[in-house]
Amino acid sequence: MAERMLKFVGTPQAMPAKRPASARRHDFQEIYSAYARDKASEQAARCSQCGVPFCQIHCPLGNNIPDWLKLTSEGRLEEAYELSSATNNFPEICGRICPQDRLCEGNCVIEKGFESVTIGSVEKYITDTAWEQGWVKPIVPRRERAESVGIVGAGPAGLAAAEQLRRKGYQVAIYDRYDRVGGLLIYGIPNFKLEKEIVQRREKLLRDSKVTFHLNCDVGRDVTLAQLRERHDAVLIATGVYKARDISGPGVGLPGIAPALDYLTASNRAGLGDKVPAHESGVLDAKGKHVVVIGGGDTAMDCVRTAVRQGAKSVRCLYRRDRANMPGSQREVKHAEEEGVEFVWLTAPQTFLGKASSNGERVSHVRSVRIHLGMPDATGRQTPQEIPDSHVNIEADLVLKALGFDPEDLPALFAAPDLGVTGWGTLRIDWKNMMTSLDGVFAAGDIVRGASLVVWAVRDGRDAAERIHSYLATKALSSANGAAARIAAE
Repeated sequence: MAERMLKFVGTPQAMPAKRPASARRHDFQEIYSAYARDKASEQAARCSQCGVPFCQIHCPLGNNIPDWLKLTSEGRLEEAYELSSATNNFPEICGRICPQDRLCEGNCVIEKGFESVTIGSVEKYITDTAWEQGWVKPIVPRRERAESVGIVGAGPAGLAAAEQLRRKGYQVAIYDRYDRVGGLLIYGIPNFKLEKEIVQRREKLLRDSKVTFHLNCDVGRDVTLAQLRERHDAVLIATGVYKARDISGPGVGLPGIAPALDYLTASNRAGLGDKVPAHESGVLDAKGKHVVVIGGGDTAMDCVRTAVRQGAKSVRCLYRRDRANMPGSQREVKHAEEEGVEFVWLTAPQTFLGKASSNGERVSHVRSVRIHLGMPDATGRQTPQEIPDSHVNIEADLVLKALGFDPEDLPALFAAPDLGVTGWGTLRIDWKNMMTSLDGVFAAGDIVRGASLVVWAVRDGRDAAERIHSYLATKALSSANGAAARIAAE
């Protein structure tokens, strides 16, 4: 190992080749190329193989990162893939969209001075190679089980749970309101971060593994939760959260102001070849417009970088805190700045101004105010405070609200008034078994923890699959013991 590893002292960090901003701002292709085999091995060999792997500790999935880095450095890629996929259902997706700078790479012990190991890029390389070599196979359980599980939501939590349950032999059916599998992976994340064929090949793998999909099926409208409970032995709710947080202020209802997800969905549908309705394609297209995005998370970054590619005249991102307090990935901020996005830090919108046009009044400016960060609040974050007489009007033909997401009222939508919720509107579960207030109904992902990362959704889906397995196995054992007792009594 000494010959192959610990090379960080003499080998500099090297990400895969990144396309220049002048080229990538005109298309939606991924911005990084793939590692060459020798380069991936070289970068994997920079791992220090430390005794306490902080990269693994700070990964929500607890991925065995040092181990598969070592295998990669030795050219044992099939073994590296087996180890990587043992803890992560979608390593090639997480390798592309996880904020590694805040998770594994940000906690690499060699980060300071030598720069961290490029964990995400190696993870992506390993699994992309596995797909190319045909190492990724459909699931064939050791034995089939009679029990079935219904999953509401075809996003990362639901798909991860489906795969884990299928490995145990359960019959799995997924219900989703949309026409494609993937949830936000398909409609919320742009192609330059995650090309859709990456998600679609996972869908095909699950279909080949005998997972059944019921798409365009809106639970509560097309089928009730009660019917799903009758149809299946257990139900998992993994709907995610899609209700956009709004902003208050004069003029907020003007045409030209739209939720971020509506904008990203229209762009992704166009990229998938769908016909986007004229009223959406016009309003939700940044071409030739001055675009202002309000928010500082990863969704805001997706919006500003999409607007650049659609040919916006200018793109500005307003955030009420400074760069250091931004919740989104710093790597994404850097990419956006390279592509021409202007970040207006310590600035908050107050009023939306309009002007007359041929189609009626539309938004024309965002009247904003400068912010000073005051004393920390109960969460430890400094409280934004407006600076008097610091107003400025920022030109805007299209304003996108990227302020986060809240859960919908699921008890009402699912016609299940007994389904318990928290004060935040998320589903209330017993964290020991991940069951909701309804027997046999479990919940996982953002609908439980609130809007979060894909990697956390995968973790929750895997955990829920284990809890469902324990529930059904215990139920089957009780039923078998009861039958045996009746036979003995007879």
